[in-house]
Amino acid sequence: PGPRELRYLNGARLVEQYPMSMLIDGQALNITVTSHDDRLDFGLLACPNAVPDPQHLADYLESALEQLEQMPLDDPEGRSNEMTAKKTTRKKKAVKKVVTKKTTARKQGTISSLTQLVTSLGTIPIGALNKLTTGEKLSKIATDELQEAFDKVGEATVALGLTSADNEEGKRECLNGPDPELMKAQAPLWNTLMDYYFRLELGGWEKIPDDPALFIGIHSGGPLTMDAWTVALAWWRHFGEERSLHGTAHDVLMGSPGLGTYFRRMGTISPSRENIGAAFAKGDDVILWPGGENDAYRKWTKRDQAILGGRTGFIRLALREQVPIVPMATIGGHDTLFVLSEGRGLAKVLGLKEKMRVDVAPITLSVPFGVTLHLTPFQHIPLPAKIRTEFLDPIYLDTDPDRENDNDYVKEMYQEIELTIQAGMDRLAKKRKFPILG
Repeated sequence: PGPRELRYLNGARLVEQYPMSMLIDGQALNITVTSHDDRLDFGLLACPNAVPDPQHLADYLESALEQLEQMPLDDPEGRSNEMTAKKTTRKKKAVKKVVTKKTTARKQGTISSLTQLVTSLGTIPIGALNKLTTGEKLSKIATDELQEAFDKVGEATVALGLTSADNEEGKRECLNGPDPELMKAQAPLWNTLMDYYFRLELGGWEKIPDDPALFIGIHSGGPLTMDAWTVALAWWRHFGEERSLHGTAHDVLMGSPGLGTYFRRMGTISPSRENIGAAFAKGDDVILWPGGENDAYRKWTKRDQAILGGRTGFIRLALREQVPIVPMATIGGHDTLFVLSEGRGLAKVLGLKEKMRVDVAPITLSVPFGVTLHLTPFQHIPLPAKIRTEFLDPIYLDTDPDRENDNDYVKEMYQEIELTIQAGMDRLAKKRKFPILG
């Protein structure tokens, strides 16, 4: 216990204390208590993922303390101590300030990092960047200026926490499906966007198997792949809580401040073997975009090409889990963002393969930044392109799981699925009424 008498510092009375301790690795909650002048002050420090709202605990502590104050306590000498002369109190405000201090600091840090990132992107000399992407030789001064700008962008992405493939925030998953409260709350907004902004046409519902399936498609439009989002949201509108579809997203997106949390509440998971296997074990469906950044950031001139990136892992996954594959064709999503260059040479210069697990450093034309190097999800507003998507006939693979080790069979099925998606995209592309956005 602390001193029971008042304390002063240079004539100023000590009114409240704000206990602040620390969390060690593996610890979810720390409660620190200090006392003085017959009062208690509580400080709660919590991991935001394990204890999202510690203020609830603070409220319970206050209620429990009030109950304790009403209980008569007898000391060894027989004197009744009902704590009425000087109540042991805890200021709710004190606890709240301590509890929110870490969260506030984290939010302020995120805002500062985003500002740093936007500022660093503005320092990139676009003229030199264009020359580099077209293979022109740069002077030493221009090269140094470009490298300095890239270094600033790299520092900003590190500060924002987007560069680590092992980002723990991105590893925490939501295998319980979309959060019903979130889906219902956002339904009016998303329904309006799907029906009037993106004018979504989504067909082929009758082709979806009754049993869990692996849906395979392409996604377009950079980091905010509206063709993928509209599938997930239209699925919820169609099935509700009766059937869950888990989207998948790159670790960079899953680890993005704010956006990663939203993804998880949408039921999105990182595309690891363990996560997908757990989803199938629950009887849920999973959707994969094997092309990853290669199709999301493909040049606009390739907008109607089915690019799965040569990645055959999804075939082996379906064989191992013994689930059918449902190909998906879609067009329109790549009109929400114009990719001028995939920037593969730039990606090597920036070392993005090691930092962000991506092979591209795309140059895009978008709103509101115009022509810029596109590295984060927060750099553009998707344009109102019409999106057409269709579920295609399911493909049932061999019932022998060992066929996943048959490279010829895996390659054959990969090619069949890629060609099927391409044929569907060609058919949908013929429905365009306008060259872009239509």
